[in-house]
Amino acid sequence: MRDLGLLAFLVAVMALGMKRPFIFILAFVYVDLVQPQRLSYGPLGSLPISMILAPLAMGAWLLFDEKRWSRFSGRQAMLLLLLIYVALTTFNADLPVEAQYKWEWVWKVLLFAVFLPVAIWNRLRIEALLMVVTLSVAAIAITVGIKTAIGGGGYGQGLAFVDNNTGLFEGSIMSTAAIGMIPILLWFTKHGTLFKPHWLVNAFVVCLIFACLLVPVGTQARTGLVCIAALVVFMLRFTKRRMLYIGMIGAAGLAAIPLLPSSFSDRMSTIQDYKADESASTRLAIWKWTIDYATQHPFGGGFEAYRQNRLQYSLTANPEAGLAGTMSGQNNVTDAGRAYHSSYFEMLGEQGFPGLFLFLFLHGYSLVRMEVVRRRYKGAEGGDAWISPLATALQTAHLVYMVGSIFVGIAFMPFIFNLIAAEIGIDTHLRRRAKLAAGEKVKKPVRIGKAVPA
Repeated sequence: MRDLGLLAFLVAVMALGMKRPFIFILAFVYVDLVQPQRLSYGPLGSLPISMILAPLAMGAWLLFDEKRWSRFSGRQAMLLLLLIYVALTTFNADLPVEAQYKWEWVWKVLLFAVFLPVAIWNRLRIEALLMVVTLSVAAIAITVGIKTAIGGGGYGQGLAFVDNNTGLFEGSIMSTAAIGMIPILLWFTKHGTLFKPHWLVNAFVVCLIFACLLVPVGTQARTGLVCIAALVVFMLRFTKRRMLYIGMIGAAGLAAIPLLPSSFSDRMSTIQDYKADESASTRLAIWKWTIDYATQHPFGGGFEAYRQNRLQYSLTANPEAGLAGTMSGQNNVTDAGRAYHSSYFEMLGEQGFPGLFLFLFLHGYSLVRMEVVRRRYKGAEGGDAWISPLATALQTAHLVYMVGSIFVGIAFMPFIFNLIAAEIGIDTHLRRRAKLAAGEKVKKPVRIGKAVPA
């Protein structure tokens, strides 16, 4: 039944795309995030859905979509430069066979990231993109939230649709995306036009936010707890009644502690004693190895370069021996081929200092642009009232991603490139409005496939 439902949904979306070409782009975003082919046990699982939708999305835009307002931004140039640089490091990779596996999906992600912003040039398309991203994350978050509420979850347990440790189905990545979407969900309750503000919308958003907060509890991903703390701090900046906000957050946290499963509390407690935790100690050891490696290989070793590492580190005594991931007594551990567990070190080890610079500059510039837009339209009324809050929501979501990236390797995950496309879309929309205000006129009537709503 699930296979039939997914197949019917995809066929219906493609049928809509024949009338509104932009929907093909949204369909690809959904498939790239949710990966419905992984949820299938039948023939759908063997179909290359992404490879079918990608040419449909790009071809439909090229042949039928309005291109007058499309533009190639500086951030897209950075993405294109990153794609070219990654191709060069893959060609010269230390482990060419292993590097090829990651290259096979990374180049597609980066190519679509370069393309996507050219089709996002008005408010309707920005909202449509964010709605699809939100609902894609929600599909997984709701499933995890329900299972957590019923059974409490557990580290390493498959709580999503399938027991898969890739993409949004991995606990730390899932937690980062779920927490990062909360500011955008709150924006929809006040400024959304696809689903206008209504008590039903508010009720759904409240329940979905609760599910998002349950994701770190169910997966017991410590990265999720760090992202929640980061979100609380970032939202404090834009809160008018800060003392009330701090008091409510504190009260909610204290009320939640007795309700949390003991396994979650035990795992989170390892954050403060990282020297006794094997996972945390491994991270520190691989980060040190990566710095030493990049010093000797400043242009990186290409994808999967971490497989060459050989690590030695010590675990201190832990009086609570028996906790998952902890050791008792003084233990000298030898390990090899451990992943980076950080987007920053992932870029440094695989792409070297040039790749890390491109990564940081791309995200830093995007955050600065959202700050510029936020301040410029702060307090705007009428038709501009949505701009500053959306810039704030995107900036906050982006910052949560940057914090989560410290502890999980998600440098090339599609989720963040969708947010960057929406951020570029805001700039494009504002440029288009400025040109219209200066006297340019729209020559064609406009709709979601070809239109230009204000």
